[in-house]
Amino acid sequence: MTDLECSRAGCRSAATRQVVWRNPRIHAADREKVWLACDEHVDFLRDYLAARDFPVIVRDGVPA
Repeated sequence: MTDLECSRAGCRSAATRQVVWRNPRIHAADREKVWLACDEHVDFLRDYLAARDFPVIVRDGVPA
């Protein structure tokens, strides 16, 4: 099994968190999209989505 990597462009670090978001203009309220993030990039990815007014939360851990 390979480690899951951060979704930040160019980053190959192991993911430690999930950045869960949706675009309310096109996604139903129960739809979730997930980006994976390492400790270094979790704030960047969350802020990137929040700046676009997307609902976003951060969950610890990554999918098994």
